[in-house]
Amino acid sequence: MAMHVAELWRYPVKSLRGEQLEETELLASGVPGDRLVHLRAADRRIVTSRTRPALLGLAGTLGPDGVPHIDGEPWNAAISRAKVLDAAGPGAELVLSVGSERFDVLPLSIVTDGAVSALGVDRRRLRPNIVIGDVEGLTERGWPGRYIRIGGATIALVKLRARCVMTTFDPDTLEQDHGVLRRIVREFDGTTALDAFVVEPGHVRIGDSVELVP
Repeated sequence: MAMHVAELWRYPVKSLRGEQLEETELLASGVPGDRLVHLRAADRRIVTSRTRPALLGLAGTLGPDGVPHIDGEPWNAAISRAKVLDAAGPGAELVLSVGSERFDVLPLSIVTDGAVSALGVDRRRLRPNIVIGDVEGLTERGWPGRYIRIGGATIALVKLRARCVMTTFDPDTLEQDHGVLRRIVREFDGTTALDAFVVEPGHVRIGDSVELVP
């Protein structure tokens, strides 16, 4: 079977759980609605689930009006702020993301089902935007420097993504397993999935074929 789009994800609030999509535009800025809001500490540093894993227990979605929501409420509602403070600690505040604040590296994270299977963990630990299906084993590790076409979009695959402590938290229970990251470091040189960006914008949907090009 040909490679295809198995899953699409966006994360309207950075470090919170994301939401699955049936289809989306891919723009130069990535998936519309992705990482529009982030948390900032009193010293203006960005707060993430690397140090505040309880944030992964909150659900980030995008409302019909394009406003990010937290557990079903607008991100700037009092109840949303209270939940974030409870998870992240005093002094944290929700702010709109601007420029480089939106992404840790590049606008898209892409992983294949073959790599997920080889690692043997829930793919949500890797927080991908696109999951590509029907890829054999660790094939993706030879893709940096190449391009893929999905629907009307062309995507540049830049490099394998360095992983962090976020991979150690179960996305449902938040239970931590340090062995996940140790295995990524020991067996996968500390990297899994691909950092990527959109070269030609286009519309993509679940089931679209994926073509690897030079």
